[in-house]
Amino acid sequence: MIDTESRTGFRRAAQRMQHPAALLCLYCLACGAVQAGDDSHYSGAGFFDIHVCNWPDRPLFLMPLFSSERFAEIDRIEVFAPDDSFITELDLQRFRILKRKGKPEKRVFIRQIDMPDNATDGWYSARVKLTDGSQYRARDYVILSQLSQVSGRVPANESVLVQVPAELSWEPVTGAAHYQVFIRDLWNDSKLVYTSKLLQQPRLVLPTGLIESGGSYAWVIHARDTNEHSLLGDFNHGSLNRPATFSVD
Repeated sequence: MIDTESRTGFRRAAQRMQHPAALLCLYCLACGAVQAGDDSHYSGAGFFDIHVCNWPDRPLFLMPLFSSERFAEIDRIEVFAPDDSFITELDLQRFRILKRKGKPEKRVFIRQIDMPDNATDGWYSARVKLTDGSQYRARDYVILSQLSQVSGRVPANESVLVQVPAELSWEPVTGAAHYQVFIRDLWNDSKLVYTSKLLQQPRLVLPTGLIESGGSYAWVIHARDTNEHSLLGDFNHGSLNRPATFSVD
């Protein structure tokens, strides 16, 4: 059995996971990439997308991102609304590195912004200026609606299980076509120990040996409406639920 002091420890660790910076890291791991061609999300400088995000403890917000192999050449990345009014500029000092086997390294520049008061559906765009003075434009169609967060998780939050579970499950989210699960080991400094592939069903069959008796874990689910869409980009709407914890005796 897990004593009171130990339970308090992993609950505090789970609370740390709710910090927006930690959630951002989880969210970024879910980002994929659509294929180039006639797709307006692509320009000669890279790929542009905006996600409409529903996360815990904050109003609906936008997450614009730009990924590029030409990151060393980028001078500015500006984001514009459908009426071509300026929304924000991406911080070139804040990025994630994508290392891909057999391909050049990419940087993904990401920013979270409050939903503009006059926000509308339509074509949002990024203007990318390179250090040689050249400019590129990429566009993403955004539909401003909210994707609900996952509910009905099994095991329920703060469950104490008598045996290692074979799977995790949850209620399907209306409008969601894909899910991705992130699991952290609360006895190991809340280390991220598992990231699932995109799932089309509201369940995850757990890999053998991932969950151990005597362990404590936290898990979150990222739901998304689509994947690699020529109009909506990587996806349009996404939601992230509050971490749930469980332990195994």
